[in-house]
Amino acid sequence: MLSGSLWRSPTLKAVLPYLILFGLARLVFWGSTFPNPDEAYYWLWGQHPALSYYDHPPFQAWVQGGVTALLGRSFVTLRLANAVSNGLLFYTYYRITCHLYGKSSSHYFGMTIALLLASPLYFLFLALAWHDHWLITFSLIAAFQFILFLESYERDGHGKTKHLYAAAIALGLALLCKYNAMFVGLGCLVAVGATKQWRGLFRDRRLYIALLITLTLLLPILIWNVNNNFQSIQYYSDRSVDNAGFRVKWSDTLVFIGVSIATVSPVNSWAIVQVLRRLRSTDDQTSPYPAIAFWIFTVSTVSLLTISLFSTALYYWNILAYLLLFPLLPMVFERGRSQESGFDVSAQPNVVRSQEWRQPTGQPQRSRLFVAGQLYGLLFAVLLVLHYSVLPLSAWGDPQGDPDSRLLFGWEQVGVVVQQQKVGLNQPFLVTTDYRTASALAYQLQDPTVLAIADRVDQFDFWLHESQLQGRDAVILTDDWHPLEPKLRDRFDRISEPETIAVKRFGYFIKNYSVRRGYSFRAG
Repeated sequence: MLSGSLWRSPTLKAVLPYLILFGLARLVFWGSTFPNPDEAYYWLWGQHPALSYYDHPPFQAWVQGGVTALLGRSFVTLRLANAVSNGLLFYTYYRITCHLYGKSSSHYFGMTIALLLASPLYFLFLALAWHDHWLITFSLIAAFQFILFLESYERDGHGKTKHLYAAAIALGLALLCKYNAMFVGLGCLVAVGATKQWRGLFRDRRLYIALLITLTLLLPILIWNVNNNFQSIQYYSDRSVDNAGFRVKWSDTLVFIGVSIATVSPVNSWAIVQVLRRLRSTDDQTSPYPAIAFWIFTVSTVSLLTISLFSTALYYWNILAYLLLFPLLPMVFERGRSQESGFDVSAQPNVVRSQEWRQPTGQPQRSRLFVAGQLYGLLFAVLLVLHYSVLPLSAWGDPQGDPDSRLLFGWEQVGVVVQQQKVGLNQPFLVTTDYRTASALAYQLQDPTVLAIADRVDQFDFWLHESQLQGRDAVILTDDWHPLEPKLRDRFDRISEPETIAVKRFGYFIKNYSVRRGYSFRAG
């Protein structure tokens, strides 16, 4: 149960207006925004139950399939799982702040959540019905449970096994969301190896049982890959290796760093640097929480920086590096405890034992900097809602710019025309030239049989059974981003002239779609 002191905290009252504004922006987004192309794509996966999928592991698809089957299709049900995962995430942060700061936790919890939401990276990835919101939640739970195990291990030389196995289960679930959860596991193992009093765990069979538990949860992915010629593994191998030859790409690394700072937020990034400096300067390096926080951040960030030098590393792949640092950031923005602060001097963090970290605070030291960080995050949140829900900001610029965001608009128009074009065709099926448009059309029409035939390999290739389409007619949807290519055009005996749908919003041009009829499909 949340402590009553939480609601009496002056710090919570100070950050509550920001939390309310972030919450309102999130609710508007969840309730009014057409699915982002990848949201629709993963929703469609849920309508095709499978052990795993080509592009990503299966957990998000399983959840989407279950929610849709129980509650139907709507913008709210599409992102209902986000509300659940966000609730679990915030509760875990509450547990962490209670664990770190004891009776002073109420002064840190609200600020921790405010700093998290003020990061554009987390506001966006916790809001979208992608794999990441579950990945973030399970990864934080896994790291915290492992910290609890290490603390009990330090106390009695054995440790509470339930925390170790809980960490293993949570890590396995995180890996069922996205593979970069491995950085959490690797960070924990490196921390154990780097700390003398924990190295005995490598001789403890429970550690290997925990590893077996995690790997067992990944059996659906393994079975799917065995049955599909390891296509998913090949996809990630091709994505991570630069086939253009070995060369150092300093510019890509600088972009990775710059975009990371901007999306985590410059204020949060500055605070993270201060926290990391304290973690390295304190004499208490064996305390589990700061050690695990430091090594997860280091392993993930250094690994991706190294990859960025030679291949592709995207800023959001490092999204797990900062999770354990957020509960430590509030101390950067507050003064040391004073007699007037009203905090209990006996309040002691359970795991951050260095005196430097043991100061319950409450008087803002850098309140202007904190407010600047909140306003930075709120500006992003408002622009995000406007961009995705009202009018893409790119509509004021290059007509061809930002094609992903433009795909959120006009689907009611497109759906009507597509349905009209089906009339009179022979066993018509629906097909597009890209997985994004196919997914959005499937979501709009509630039709999971929509197909995509394109040069790029994607999940639709595993659903396409050409022999079942032989001789049938089709309605073909294309757009100005992915026009009709020979790979699809040459499959039909004849194709009609296109009917163009010009999508506009408040008088601003968004994009063009084209709808054609294809007659008598020929299987390849």
